[in-house]
Amino acid sequence: MSTTERKVLMVIAPEAFRDEELLVPRSCFEQEGWQVDTASTQTGVATGMLGATESVKLALNDVASNAYDAVVVVGGMGSPTHLWSNTQLHTLLKSHHAQNRVVGAICLSGAVLAKAGLLQGKNATVWEMPESLEALKAGGAHYTGEAVTEDGTLITANGPDAAEAFGQALVSRIKAMTPVAG
Repeated sequence: MSTTERKVLMVIAPEAFRDEELLVPRSCFEQEGWQVDTASTQTGVATGMLGATESVKLALNDVASNAYDAVVVVGGMGSPTHLWSNTQLHTLLKSHHAQNRVVGAICLSGAVLAKAGLLQGKNATVWEMPESLEALKAGGAHYTGEAVTEDGTLITANGPDAAEAFGQALVSRIKAMTPVAG
């Protein structure tokens, strides 16, 4: 399988996702020729904090965890409300991580990984606010404060200014992994 057959799932909140945290990493994946799907808690048009819109055709409960080389959770102010405690998303992320596939989260969505139980004893970063830092602490993560932090197949970034570096780190890690079959 060539690297052009890679598939990445990007998960966004249905409202108030951070525009560049979706658009910039997705551009990195598309430059590689990879397929990028977007999922959310519901289908329809999702809206970004800065006005971007995204047509979401996949609800989280319709996503097959074995279909993607990476799952990337986009941040923004909608993340705490729609993604942090979403058990379907937690199940998807845990399944993906258990299969030794790449899992990424940027901005406030680093807390999703912590709440899913993926960051116990792991290095991670997040957009700094009391609730997100508490989520990392409660999830057993070692907060780095870095723009982008990699710990094995887990990649976290602290916000929109890190979107390009986050996208490039994900591309590098995905290329190093065995592609998903079929």
